[in-house]
Amino acid sequence: MEAPFLLLILVMSSSLVQNTVELATFSSRLIHRFSKEYKEVRVSRGGDVNDTWLPEKRSKEYYQILVSSDLKRQKLKLGPHYQLLFPSQGSKTMSLGNDFGWLHYTWIDIGTPRVSFMVALDSGSDLFWVPCDCVQCAPLSASHYSSLDRDLNEYSPSQSSTSKQLSCSHRLCDMGLNCTNSKQSCPYSINYYTESTSSSGLLVEDIIHLASGGDDTLNTSVKAPVIIGCGMKQSGGYLDGVAPDGLMGLGLQEISVPSFLAKAGLIQNSFSMCFNEDDSGRIFFGDQGPATQQSAPFLKLNGNYTTYIVGVEASCVGTSCLKQSSFSALVDSGTSFTFLPDDVFEMIAEEFDTQVNASRSSFEGYFWKYCYKTSSQDLPKVPSLRLIFPQNNSFMVHNPVFMIYGIQGAIGFCLAIQPADGDIGTIGRKYSRNCHGKCRCSLNLQLALRKSYI
Repeated sequence: MEAPFLLLILVMSSSLVQNTVELATFSSRLIHRFSKEYKEVRVSRGGDVNDTWLPEKRSKEYYQILVSSDLKRQKLKLGPHYQLLFPSQGSKTMSLGNDFGWLHYTWIDIGTPRVSFMVALDSGSDLFWVPCDCVQCAPLSASHYSSLDRDLNEYSPSQSSTSKQLSCSHRLCDMGLNCTNSKQSCPYSINYYTESTSSSGLLVEDIIHLASGGDDTLNTSVKAPVIIGCGMKQSGGYLDGVAPDGLMGLGLQEISVPSFLAKAGLIQNSFSMCFNEDDSGRIFFGDQGPATQQSAPFLKLNGNYTTYIVGVEASCVGTSCLKQSSFSALVDSGTSFTFLPDDVFEMIAEEFDTQVNASRSSFEGYFWKYCYKTSSQDLPKVPSLRLIFPQNNSFMVHNPVFMIYGIQGAIGFCLAIQPADGDIGTIGRKYSRNCHGKCRCSLNLQLALRKSYI
């Protein structure tokens, strides 16, 4: 990474001394970032000569850039400015049921003047996009959705005074090579896991409106610049009620909102989400969790830290820990249920079936394999599921099931696990809310979302 002002070049020279002992002496030559020599060095290392703009020495632009770099360095030295940040309309999240794909949503304000968007929260992706200058978008009228009491909004960069074009030459423009020239707007196109589901458009920079503080009543307003996908064209599930007003990717990559906030020195490089049994929840940017919180290291995928993948060393059902039950899994708030590699799924499910005190059954319309009848309106005692991580850290799922209801109330329950298609599993939301009613407990998702590696 380039230093803000100076490029340090180390030159090594050596000389022979008595007893033929070779000693190395090191010297350094400092090259100013705005010097012609720096430009030559950058070009020699593969940089774009047209992208290596130098302000005129002692000009207004020259001093503006120096001051801007100074401020960024001060933020890094002094630590994050805020302990917690959350959307200006509050930290609450909600799930609106089948109409909206069972995802969790929050309201976020964008631009100047601010416009509100109800965005889905997804730790399995990175880009934050909203419907924008629409060519093909989901319906935004409340009349299309049974659980909405107000219309959804469409973003237009031309209507926001704080919106800025993101050019094809920007380092975060992944599709820059497809541009005819470096100054045109950066396009984006993302395909998601669900078949034929995608979003495409142009990248822009604008501000999101956040608040700081320990709760939703005593807070300070914060305007944070981020990169936003101007989603002109959506397809698949995004036209059928899933994330009709946009999606906030919360992944590890630089383009995600948590990464932008951390790089700006506003928060620690972390965030937390949790979900209650009633499908309400909270999101906090910069949340480090309690000091007693257990943690797990992220794993690399194809040699890089690209998403929230953790390694499970062993799986226990009740008091029985199963041999050869290790696996890797993606922690994904955009997935409802938990999916495990097929061999691990069968071991856990069979052990659960052995221990549970209920009769195996099937229910019309439910394709889960391990389901059971119940004669009580309350969930009977079921064995817990414990996932063991490195350094003997563990994650306990106290009730790894979901209830099935009929006309008269509860009629059964199913083990909330499905077999995965491949070797990597997914830990979904249903296993991320076993907090015994305390939403801020160690955030079951935060087990993986804290960006610190063991």
